[in-house]
Amino acid sequence: MNAPASENRGGAVARATFPISLLCLSGSWGGLELNTVRFAGWMQERGWPVQLITLPQSPIAMRAHDAQLPVVELRNPWRAADLLAAGRLASMLRAFETKVLIVTRNGDLGLAVLCKTFRLPGLKLVYQQHMQLGLAKRGLIHTLRYRALDAWLTPLPQLAREVRAKTRLPAQRLHVVPLGIELEKFAHPALTPAQARAQLDLVLPSDAVLMGLIGRFDEGKGQAFVVEALAKLRRDYPQLHLLFVGESTRNEGNAYRDNVLGRVQALGLAKAVHVRGFTPQPEIAYRALDISLTASTNETYGMVTIEAMATGLPVVASATGGTLEIVADGRTGLLFPFGDEAAFRAAIERLLHNSDLAIELGRQARETALATYSHHRQCELTEAVLYSLV
Repeated sequence: MNAPASENRGGAVARATFPISLLCLSGSWGGLELNTVRFAGWMQERGWPVQLITLPQSPIAMRAHDAQLPVVELRNPWRAADLLAAGRLASMLRAFETKVLIVTRNGDLGLAVLCKTFRLPGLKLVYQQHMQLGLAKRGLIHTLRYRALDAWLTPLPQLAREVRAKTRLPAQRLHVVPLGIELEKFAHPALTPAQARAQLDLVLPSDAVLMGLIGRFDEGKGQAFVVEALAKLRRDYPQLHLLFVGESTRNEGNAYRDNVLGRVQALGLAKAVHVRGFTPQPEIAYRALDISLTASTNETYGMVTIEAMATGLPVVASATGGTLEIVADGRTGLLFPFGDEAAFRAAIERLLHNSDLAIELGRQARETALATYSHHRQCELTEAVLYSLV
């Protein structure tokens, strides 16, 4: 199944690709799952034979089918100890002639290692990290599991330092590969802000300044904090409006979303806060904004922050997690201590009173995002790792 060498657009001879499989047995649909499907599609577009292995009837399976990606379905009711599932996984990998298995969810590493150890010792195993490690994982089980990996891809230098500190993974197997985004559609939008607002059915006053928080309704995303801060800000800046775009976290109910919208009503913000559901075209929402907000408790890797930066928006973000590495305070955005309403207000006021600052922040943010977080760069860096293994 290996593809022959071919010429690329520059005339150079490209290296032959080989079959790769992606494993993500998740029943949810969030950033990790979305990135898994996107990455599989990008690699397929670049000529790699790719198959996705996921749960039956999962959101990943449905989105992958829509994207015309090869999908095989697998259950592992016994999780990391499921020898039968490990055998089925090995059969799937053999049938596809898989050379490298890329695991995108930490919870699936045990099964993948079981498959490699007892069924396919020649399989190359790569972990594509999406979440922080949390507690140290230097015990015997984690050490043996991680030593079975041929490569660990981590999206940020900060997370690489965490991996080195909290695991016994051999240092030469750790690679920093930022998770990519198709940034062109954000950086070169076809719509003006007025057209984008019209598409979202937003009817705003002519002097309105629209802030936006894009992402699922979840306590960790900070919608409640932003609503409370907006109520106070509008006493002095009645031109401020707020847009939320997203649904409730899958399988967790609507209690948080309902509470947030209840506060909107109680604070008299019904005409200033606008809510739209999930959209497959988030670039339209970004184009409608004047200021992008990130108020998360601890964002491992802020995809929405990067998308906003690529759009050229000034970003106001809580100084937590991976956001500290993505946003350079005062250069590509403004950071505020998490939960600090006074600091948040001060950042918004700086932008309202200094339009030149807002424009410059947006310009530098766009340049940084395009240079660092393009999906082309993720694929190129990943390909370099794959070729080093096979």
